[in-house]
Amino acid sequence: MKKRFLLFQLVLVCAAICTAQNSTICHEDETVTFQYKNDQAKDVQVDVQFAGRKPMQRDPQTGLWTVTLGPAAPDMYPYCFVVDGVSVMDPLCNQYFPNEGFKNSLLEIPAPQGNLPHDILDVPHGAIEYIHYYSTSLGATNQAIVYLPPRYHQDSSKKYPVFYLISGTTDTEEVYYKVGRVNYILDNLLAEGNAEEMIVVLPYGNPMKLLPQISDASTTPQLQFGRDVFSLDLINDLMPYVEQRYRTINDADHRAIGGFSRGGNQGLANGLRNLDKFSYLCSYSSFTSTDIPDVYDNAADTNQKIHLFWLGVGTDDFLYGNARDYMEFLDKKGIRSVKEYTHDKFGHTWMNAKYFLDKSLRLLFRPDAAEEAMKNGQPALAATGQEPQFTAGVMARLFPRPILSPEYKKESILFRMKAPDATQVFLVTEYQAAPLAMQRDNDGVWEVEIRDHIFDTFTYYFLVDGTPVADPQNMYLAPTTGFKPSICQHPSSTYSFAGMGQDIPHGKVRYHLKSGAAFYLPANLRDMQKQPFVIQLQPGKNDTAESWFKIGGADAITDKLMAEGRCTPCILTTGFLKKVDKVLRADDFNTWQERREALESLLLSIK
Repeated sequence: MKKRFLLFQLVLVCAAICTAQNSTICHEDETVTFQYKNDQAKDVQVDVQFAGRKPMQRDPQTGLWTVTLGPAAPDMYPYCFVVDGVSVMDPLCNQYFPNEGFKNSLLEIPAPQGNLPHDILDVPHGAIEYIHYYSTSLGATNQAIVYLPPRYHQDSSKKYPVFYLISGTTDTEEVYYKVGRVNYILDNLLAEGNAEEMIVVLPYGNPMKLLPQISDASTTPQLQFGRDVFSLDLINDLMPYVEQRYRTINDADHRAIGGFSRGGNQGLANGLRNLDKFSYLCSYSSFTSTDIPDVYDNAADTNQKIHLFWLGVGTDDFLYGNARDYMEFLDKKGIRSVKEYTHDKFGHTWMNAKYFLDKSLRLLFRPDAAEEAMKNGQPALAATGQEPQFTAGVMARLFPRPILSPEYKKESILFRMKAPDATQVFLVTEYQAAPLAMQRDNDGVWEVEIRDHIFDTFTYYFLVDGTPVADPQNMYLAPTTGFKPSICQHPSSTYSFAGMGQDIPHGKVRYHLKSGAAFYLPANLRDMQKQPFVIQLQPGKNDTAESWFKIGGADAITDKLMAEGRCTPCILTTGFLKKVDKVLRADDFNTWQERREALESLLLSIK
């Protein structure tokens, strides 16, 4: 096993050698030089949101593929390298775009003067908590992220309003945190006195993806046609969970809902259908149904119930026509709204999402400011007949039918990778003694099936003509420094949230943003009569504070053992506390399976 792991490490080291020391260089004139080292590549391009896809040139002396693009306005931009036709994340960039499909790195162009709304400043920072909860609507364990304002833990008697903020199509619940930076935007606004203290909840907008692939509508009611599981889960499961475990003010005047793209549609639809629960509605680059009973045809009552109806869209967005039409529809029905347009943020982008978020957060839970904005709301821009419209054809082009990978079967796992121009593709895992050759079909899709270690959680990647590539279809990326492989976790895995399939108490993982440490806190921490046992989980050489939880499943293991009464409640931390009872070092073990087994043994030994 050690030899296999060493081989796995060797391949990663080789991959690291084939990269430049600095992938992106931001210049004073706001241009950016991209560079990438790969001696085996025949053609390399960079695809960045402010410039599109551009060819790179290879310097024969340094071996670097380079190109300088821009200038571009200071902001955060997704980008990737396209190596011989295959998209590859920047192996030297730690920041990435969490998504179910595409894998992009993130470029930050700093502002030469002044601060951007999302900058990480020296101000008090709130806390980020990852939560899991059993969803009766889904029939499975769901996930979300919760932002708590900086002073939340200083006054245990204070209660807070809540903003449910939903990300877009194919995005995960992490996107408004890692790309939208809602926490830093709100931290900065609070420090300036330009926003109200609030809790922000980031749901996962596509919970159906969490269901086992082997399910069908005959055995799983959640899969029945027309069932809106997201909305059912939001109202019946997530909101009650949040309101039971956090200090919230539970009335319409103190709840807001909104989102970007599909999340904007979900936010408006749920807000308008539940005006007894929400009085602040925000749509960023989106629209929703014009057929919601008792809302549009009863403008006086609707206007009275809504404190803020905030709508933003870019005029160069492919959804602009639909969003503008919806704005005009509201005007004709006599329903008040605030409208915001942009013209310079590349359309349907997270540059727009952050901009709209900064503008609307200043008005949430501020009735006077919201009312003033609503009174000054302008009519929708006049139609020109040239507005882009979102159609089924546009949907198919932007979101083609994905390839299923990994495909979990009862006794095997099937991996697939589309690379029609590749000559060789291998699967590399931390368990296989050597890379496994994949076979190509007539459509240029390579595949291989494994039957060993399928119920373990492990990292893997594809080696496409010598270039390491994370699985484009797998939304779970290992949060390592440098190159980020994918995470494979069978839904029947013993210690996984997907495999639990039952309603048990769940702890939460809190990330301390200033120190970069993570803390697992058990579900019953508030009721504990004595000091809990503390275990320090030291990350490995290439790990981050997230690794023990996202790859190692430390929170799932602890939740399950505590629910079964097999271990005493405890705190896990990757940081340093004054009192630590036991230390577990990741680098003392060869594989993540060994690390999990060591943690389980330690937990079972606690008395």
